[in-house]
Amino acid sequence: MVHLYLSLVPEALIASMLDPEEFGSYYAVGTKKKSSGQAIFFEVDPAFRSKYFRIEEGLSRCVPHEDGSPKSSIYISVYRVLEHVDISALGKLYLSTQDGRTLGLDASDEVPAMNGGLHLYKEIVPVTPLVASRLNAVEFFDLIVRNPTSLVTLPAIAFTELRLGELAEDPEMGEIGDLPYSNMDHLREVLRDLKTKPVATKMVDRASPATLAYRTVQNGFYVGNESALTFYPMPSADALKVNNYRWWRSANM
Repeated sequence: MVHLYLSLVPEALIASMLDPEEFGSYYAVGTKKKSSGQAIFFEVDPAFRSKYFRIEEGLSRCVPHEDGSPKSSIYISVYRVLEHVDISALGKLYLSTQDGRTLGLDASDEVPAMNGGLHLYKEIVPVTPLVASRLNAVEFFDLIVRNPTSLVTLPAIAFTELRLGELAEDPEMGEIGDLPYSNMDHLREVLRDLKTKPVATKMVDRASPATLAYRTVQNGFYVGNESALTFYPMPSADALKVNNYRWWRSANM
């Protein structure tokens, strides 16, 4: 069987004969031709087709090697992929650690309850800034995709909310705890500005890398375009320790 994967780190549409766990290990650990690193990807409905991608050609090239071993990857596209994939065609979201442990997340019919306070969003695709905001996740999504109030807009986006702990309510005096973010003084300053100035969002780091510490994810991942928004809930730390201990340990090394 040939699978279709939408990789977010980096953005690409890929055909592969590997199942999701095998693909996650291959894509994260790397080969002689590819450096290792975190992998985040969706499985895409194999029946999905679009005039923007040469999917049939990619699938036809995804054949076993001469020794019978499966073909690991055929790149179909590496540019503006997410915006041209139907959200309804996305299956599970997979999170792979640097040593190849892979966790699958199912989509939910509902987004989580929206709490007050300040928020920290990590955009993953198609751009990667770190943004602080007074808006909840749905409002943030609407601002940059559906109802932009500035000239900056995106046709589609995948992002997650990161934990702020006490800083969400008290950016000046709140305890940092185990938050691993660099330049905490700058983050506090940005959060303070959101508390005191009439702005909804402020950039924390416009050159933030696409990867992230999985343990900092607040509650899950969001992916959407003008037509739809889907949420992939992240299990709690306690649930991961019980049900996916090896992945959790790898993610926190």
